[in-house]
Amino acid sequence: MEAILKDPAGAVIGLDFDGTLSPIVPDPAAAVIHPKAPAVLAELGRHVLAVAIVTGRPPATALELGPGLADVPGLVILGHYGFERWENGQISAPPPPPGVPRAEAELQLLLDELGLRGVTIEDKARAVAVHTRRSPDPEGALDRLREPLARLADKHGLVVEPGRMVLELRPPGMDKGQALSLFLAERAARSVLFAGDDLGDLAAFEAVRASELPGVTVCSGSAEVAQLAERADIVVDGPDGVVALLEELASAFSRS
Repeated sequence: MEAILKDPAGAVIGLDFDGTLSPIVPDPAAAVIHPKAPAVLAELGRHVLAVAIVTGRPPATALELGPGLADVPGLVILGHYGFERWENGQISAPPPPPGVPRAEAELQLLLDELGLRGVTIEDKARAVAVHTRRSPDPEGALDRLREPLARLADKHGLVVEPGRMVLELRPPGMDKGQALSLFLAERAARSVLFAGDDLGDLAAFEAVRASELPGVTVCSGSAEVAQLAERADIVVDGPDGVVALLEELASAFSRS
C-alpha cells in the first residue's frame, strides 16, 4: 500500500463488481452498486493512473447497475473477463462466440431433465450463467450441475467458471488475471491494488503477484468463499468494507 500512497499517479485500482462494489443478491438483475462507490471511485480517479472494473458482467450491464460510474474520470470496464471493454463512452469487442447461444439453447432442457427447481439462467451475451441461489438446496443443485455443465461446455468449446452459487459457461482464452495483466502492461503501471470476492478473482490475485509490481490484494469477505481470504493481503467486510478502504485511500490522496 505504501507505493500506492507515495505515487498514486502510477497506481491502477482494479475492482470486481458483484460482491465487491455491489452486494450479492438472489436475483443478479436486481443487483445495485454500493451507494457510496461511484463518488469514491470518482475521487480516486482524479489521483490514480486508472480505475479498472474487471468483471464477468457485460460492461453495459455494470454501467446500468452502477449509476454514476460513467462519470468516474478515466474509468475502464473490462467486461466478460476482458473480452469486452468500455472506455470513454465506447464499447469495443470481438464478435460474440457461437458456442454460447448454442449451449444456452440446451440449458433449459438440461435443467428440466435434472428436475432442478429455482435454478435460473442468465444470458450475458458472451457467456451464460446458471444460478442456484434461489433453489431450495443451492449447494446441492450446484453439485448436481457441475458434471453436466462441464460436458455441455466441452461440447460447445466453452469453459466453466465457478462462482458463488453460480456456474458460468464462457469462451476460453481470457480470465480476470490475463485481463488485468494486459491492462497493467498497457498503462505501464507502477503499482496495483485489486479487490475481489469470488473464485474468478483468484486469477487477478495471481496477476498482481506475477506483475512484480508493488501490489495489494483485497478480499471482500464472505462466508461463501474462503479461498480468496486465505490469499489476500487485506480482508474487509464485504462491499461496505471495500468502499470504506477506498474512502481511506481517497482521503489520503487528498491530504497529500
